[in-house]
Amino acid sequence: MYLKRLKLINFRNYKELELDLNEKLNIFVGNNAQGKTNIVEAIYMSSLGKSFRTSKDKELIMFNRNQSYIKVEGQKKYSNVEVEIKLVANKKKRIKVNKLSLSKNSEILNNIYVVIFSPEDLRLIKEGPSERRKFMDNELSQMKPYYFHNLNSYNKILIQRNHLLKNMRGKDNEFMLEVWDEKLIDVGVKIIEERARFVKRITPLSRLIHRKITNNRENLEVTYLSNIDYVEDTNKLKDMFKKQLKEALKIDIKRGTTTVGPHRDDLGVFIDKIDIRSFGSQGQQRTCALSLKLAEIELVKGETGEYPVLLLDDVMSELDINRQNFLIKALKDVQLFITTTEINNLEELNMDEAFIFHVENAQVNRSR
Repeated sequence: MYLKRLKLINFRNYKELELDLNEKLNIFVGNNAQGKTNIVEAIYMSSLGKSFRTSKDKELIMFNRNQSYIKVEGQKKYSNVEVEIKLVANKKKRIKVNKLSLSKNSEILNNIYVVIFSPEDLRLIKEGPSERRKFMDNELSQMKPYYFHNLNSYNKILIQRNHLLKNMRGKDNEFMLEVWDEKLIDVGVKIIEERARFVKRITPLSRLIHRKITNNRENLEVTYLSNIDYVEDTNKLKDMFKKQLKEALKIDIKRGTTTVGPHRDDLGVFIDKIDIRSFGSQGQQRTCALSLKLAEIELVKGETGEYPVLLLDDVMSELDINRQNFLIKALKDVQLFITTTEINNLEELNMDEAFIFHVENAQVNRSR
């Protein structure tokens, strides 16, 4: 798929902006803090209904305004798609897809597909487990909206269980804890199974890409590190989850928090059996992150039949020339949005088919 048009009103530092987009390559050039990433952020929101920079929608509304608006028009293989998002201060966001209002904002998923690659993603490997869980969750939510629903349900149940743990008194609370445990297990197992399938599919894709980047010098292996002793049988997995919750109960009560469940999951990332999270060089960690991101693109294509849009937010300058070359060659079938401070860093791109936008103080002018 590709995006055709973008419209913003009172979004971040843009009072009003309308852009026609190139179906292959769109480059936004300008100094820092001019508004380049705000454009990428708006596109990301049209896919997942949320920002990758903040959890507070009010921060997306222009200063001294009380509402903002995003409209993105795209083209899929067999249909057009239009997503509109209206943000109003202190109110729930309103979303329309193809002019129809959504009863639940999660229904925005599975309409526009995006993969984002930013300097923060280059730290995917060396940062903590929460970053790798987010990597799994964001992609699974986009491809499988029911996963997003299960994840939200799990987090709400987890909050209730933790609240109960902090206030444990008597048998009534013990009964309520059993109720929340059953709910946590039921939804948690669904999350664990989807994550396991995700890792099983992305591992061979990322391994193949990694071999190409490193000229067959390194062998990448990605493993799912479930916080529950994972088994493929659903009923046995539920029994294992229940057993481990009971074993951890005293610790959970003492700490006032749940120490067992998929909210403690992680990914293991190994090169030639060495744990790159702890012992890899910065170059190896970046190559692993790049391999996982490119595998993500192929996974979306395999799942949905559509290539996602790729957002490269200020990432090209973070990659050496060899990784830049590989990235560009691997993305010939994908619509690209690139933000950069220096267009000279993009010498490997085919500029003949690009739209180049110059961004300065929220003013966007196309030079080509």
